[in-house]
Amino acid sequence: MKKTFCRMCKSKKLRKFLDLGNQPLSDGFLTKEMINLGKEKKYPLQVCMCMNCGNLQLAHTVPANEMFGDNYLYESGITKAVKTHFAGLAEELCKEFSLGKDTLVIDIGSNVGALLESFKEHGTKVLGIDPASRVAKIAVARGVPTINEFFSYELARKIVQEYGHAKIITGTNVFAHIDDLYGLMEGINELLDKDGVFVVEVPHFLELVNNLEYDTIYHEHASYILIKPTQAFLQKQGFEIFKIKKTSMHGGTLRIFIARQKTRPVSDSVKEIIEIEKKQKIFSLKKLKQFAGKVKQQKKELIKLLTKLKKQKKKIVGAGAAAKGNTLLNYCKINTNFLGYITDKSELKIGRYTPGTHIPIYNDQKLLEDMPDYVLILAWNFAEEIMHNLSAYKEKGGKFVIPIPLVEVV
Repeated sequence: MKKTFCRMCKSKKLRKFLDLGNQPLSDGFLTKEMINLGKEKKYPLQVCMCMNCGNLQLAHTVPANEMFGDNYLYESGITKAVKTHFAGLAEELCKEFSLGKDTLVIDIGSNVGALLESFKEHGTKVLGIDPASRVAKIAVARGVPTINEFFSYELARKIVQEYGHAKIITGTNVFAHIDDLYGLMEGINELLDKDGVFVVEVPHFLELVNNLEYDTIYHEHASYILIKPTQAFLQKQGFEIFKIKKTSMHGGTLRIFIARQKTRPVSDSVKEIIEIEKKQKIFSLKKLKQFAGKVKQQKKELIKLLTKLKKQKKKIVGAGAAAKGNTLLNYCKINTNFLGYITDKSELKIGRYTPGTHIPIYNDQKLLEDMPDYVLILAWNFAEEIMHNLSAYKEKGGKFVIPIPLVEVV
């Protein structure tokens, strides 16, 4: 469905600057039977800027139940880097906000419960909320109580009645997924304790542009976060950002601390990030169109390299069946003509096929058995960990291709 207004300020002054074509859902991994049915849906993947407040968002939205239903297979915490990141986040929040045994921590979009497991280790009470049934069941099996529903004001009221208010609510890579941000904050207002803190982690759009991370753009990411418009939106809801911490996760993530207005002192970090955004002219349509031009050039360079390698009769496969990889594969039209298969650690994805390009997914062992000439690392944000896990491949002479931000052979 075409989005005709800004989800933060509701202005209709939207200007498109990037078009990645019609694409399938990036986490919509397929079975052979699903491919044979031939009913795979594709939607426009275009990004707009609100000329009124500066918010960035997709020009078209996809119903949430299509994206986060039974076929949603992403598992958080499957990589060592994410596990370490979550452990650090839980430890930081427990120390900074003196969380004890009677403290309730709620994670929206809790997935398989990886973050809440870390909070449990610190002794807090935990509750997960996630609409994707497969991952919610895994969380419950791991001992993390999880409500298998979409977050809403109505659900928030039910939770308060049964569990009480939450001292901490987290949403790692969730805030940008939500179409109705007004509804989200209405629910947060109901669920959060008076002096509670809402902590979100989001990719910073400034880093996305500077590092050419266009594959981070897919239908699940409805918004692309900058602090200036986000702060203005939150203040209208009676909240404010009081602190921001930069992390290197996923190519440049912001950890944003949100509370009710005037309940906590506002750190200089908020003003500093807003000043950086302003200084780097990220709200300039000219800069955004230059970014779109660089995206086209990166596509040409990657296809040129892969075509050259195929002409040399080199065997190429992929590693890391990540959602972001599917944006890249579909935009660059890289299918089985280029990649024989892709390997991944997720048992949920192994045996399936990539959306749109229909490349089969195997476990890493197949790569070590076949010893292809080159491996295209699709989950480039975990490139170091992937190359470490595949050190046996590298030692036998295997080479890696990293596509983002610059196409390079390692």
